[in-house]
Order: sequence, then C-alpha cells, then structure tokens
Amino acid sequence: MSTRTAELLAGIGLLVFSLALMWSVYADGLTIGWVEGRGPGAGVWPFWLSLGMALTSVWTLVRWVRRTTPESRNEAPYIDSDPLALVATSFIALTAMIFLVSIVGTYIAIALFLGFYMRVIGKHTWGMTTVSVIGAVIFIYFLFEWQLTKYLPKGLPIFEDGFLWIDNFRWEYLM
Repeated sequence: MSTRTAELLAGIGLLVFSLALMWSVYADGLTIGWVEGRGPGAGVWPFWLSLGMALTSVWTLVRWVRRTTPESRNEAPYIDSDPLALVATSFIALTAMIFLVSIVGTYIAIALFLGFYMRVIGKHTWGMTTVSVIGAVIFIYFLFEWQLTKYLPKGLPIFEDGFLWIDNFRWEYLM
C-alpha cells in the first residue's frame, strides 16, 4: 500500500467514524445545544467534536484529490517490513494489556505493558524499567484514585482485596 492510498483510507475511515458518532448522538436523543438552567447538553462535546473531525477528514480528502500535500503525491510504500514488526508487536502487547485489565486490574496490566515495552522494545536497563513502572503506577493511582476519585478496575477479587488494603491504609493514616 502506498502512502497516497494510506492517506485516502485514513481520511475515509475517520469521516465514516465521525459521521457514525454524530448519528449515534442524534439517534440517542442527546441534546447537542444549551439546556436552559443546566448548561451544555450531554451530546454537545461528542457531536461537535465529531463534526470538527468530519470536516478535517473532508479537507484531507480534498487535498488528496488535488494532490497538494507531499503525502498525497507519495507513491512509495507506506510502511516497510521492519516498522511493521514493531507495530504488530505493539498491537499484540496493547491488546494483551487491555485483556489483562479484567483479570489483574488496571495497575498491574499497565505495569506489565510498560515493563515489557521498556525492557523488550526499548532495551532499557532493569533499574530504569523498574523505577519507571513503579513511578507510573504510583502516579496513575494518585491521579485517578486520590485526586479525581475515579476508581479504575482492579480485576479479580484477589487483586481487588490488595487494593482495598491500600485504600484502607490511605483513609486511616493519610487522610
């Protein structure tokens, strides 16, 4: 597939996705305007952001037809075999992480993904990988659980019990 073809497919795909999201907001009966006394309706952001994305997709397609960008004139292969292997590895690792969230929870899944990516793909040292993984998990926990009070999935009960211990410690001794 050439870079030119990839740009065309991306423009069409994003346009279709945008229109589908706009239709979904409309079909669900969400208000896309201002609700008197309450503020913006539930569909304001999804609808108007989708409209913006649809318009930029149309603009991408117009530029593709006119061949005004370097990408729209580029007939070279879009991706070589070396980067394709990296993309495939990343896709498989990310899919595994998403699958693991329901089993081991968000934090452990993120730690495993980040650890794999840093150590195997990035070839970082074990020390750097360990510090980064622990730092990232603590940061995400602090941001979501403490500051935003949004509880992320903890996985199976055995993992959830471990986080309940952390939450109990936090509420008893740190609050």
